[in-house]
Amino acid sequence: MTQKTWRVGVAGLGTVGGGLLQFLAQRPDFAPAGDRAEVVAVSARSKSRPRTVDISGLEWFDDPVALASSPNVDLFVELVGGSDGPAKAAVEAALKLGKPVVTANKALIAEHGAELAALAEANDVPLLFEAAVMGGTPAVKMLREAMVGDDVVSVAGILNGTCNYILSEMEKTGRDFGDVLREAQALGYAEADPTMDVGGFDAGHKITILAALAFGCAPNYEAAEIEGISEVELLDIKLAKDLGYRIKLIAGTSKTDDGVAVKVHPTLIPLEHPLAQAGGALNALFIEGTRIGRIFIQGPGAGAGPTAAAVAADIADVMTKAARPVFQAPAGALKPFVVVDPARSVGKAYLRVMVRDVPGAIAAISETLAECGVSIDAFLQKPVEGAGGVPIVLVTHATPESKLLDAISRIEKLQAVLERPRLLRVARN
Repeated sequence: MTQKTWRVGVAGLGTVGGGLLQFLAQRPDFAPAGDRAEVVAVSARSKSRPRTVDISGLEWFDDPVALASSPNVDLFVELVGGSDGPAKAAVEAALKLGKPVVTANKALIAEHGAELAALAEANDVPLLFEAAVMGGTPAVKMLREAMVGDDVVSVAGILNGTCNYILSEMEKTGRDFGDVLREAQALGYAEADPTMDVGGFDAGHKITILAALAFGCAPNYEAAEIEGISEVELLDIKLAKDLGYRIKLIAGTSKTDDGVAVKVHPTLIPLEHPLAQAGGALNALFIEGTRIGRIFIQGPGAGAGPTAAAVAADIADVMTKAARPVFQAPAGALKPFVVVDPARSVGKAYLRVMVRDVPGAIAAISETLAECGVSIDAFLQKPVEGAGGVPIVLVTHATPESKLLDAISRIEKLQAVLERPRLLRVARN
């Protein structure tokens, strides 16, 4: 068999790009097919920036589009980031020229995946993005390959290590959100501008991609219902634990007769549940199918080594010609993304109501919930020093979201209530 050397161009030399260059320099013949992958050209914001990897022998491009278009590049790796701009233009340029593309860019795939899939398939080249979700933990391959013989019912898990670290540390140390966030930034777990992470948007991009793979629909990031962790209070973390739960940022998608729901919310998870056991910066995911049942995977969701390994795995798939349609079905056969009305979703909920310590407060809240058709599964009243009132905590039975929101609006107006009740979702077991 004749060995082929694939000339690889890498745009973006940050943590992942540097890790990939180091790996391919050490193991250029890593792919099972026996072909070699050799980085021949790179692009980044600054050529002179100090790096842990030597790029002096590589062709340099200031413009990633020029790199993607170079006749000296056979396979293009996009690690620039961003849903538009140079990243999108470079990927489009490579695909139009019939070059395989590997990317770790979740925003690009979540927001423009359908059109890029059509472009890739029109030019008969693969577009692969294993590293875009859960880093080196193979969530994309699990759905794209291992689950093709099953019908996926739901996908849910922890998809952002920064949020998981912050929530874990808040519980462990008793510090508030802002304090732990500053520590996470100092340790390099959170960006200087942490909005994409703590706002839930990073997890939203990832679960949008998994929804498209799971259900054969065009990715539609705009349809995702997203809530981050910046409003999660230490008080709720403590009270949730008293009730037997741990708060995690859960990204989930499920398919019903009404359509596909894609949600990111801080969620109460039973303490004995595997997702509750995933601490620190770990990612973890459940995939449920009608035949296989529930599959659980857990691992690092970021970092140079794990993410570069996922990029390298996609490069190997290109070399072994193992690529499949970008999103399970060919781009032209992807189903429209029919969004479930959030008001129609049904689930258990945690309500914390801060009240004045006066007679009749609990009775008024209970009566209001009953009038709205909301029944109570668990109840906790626990005075907390410095809380500015008495917290009344209720866990409801499964209830339509519309009824919960109606109840919250009414409870907020009760004379004994000090502020709008805090709503958090409660996971099913």
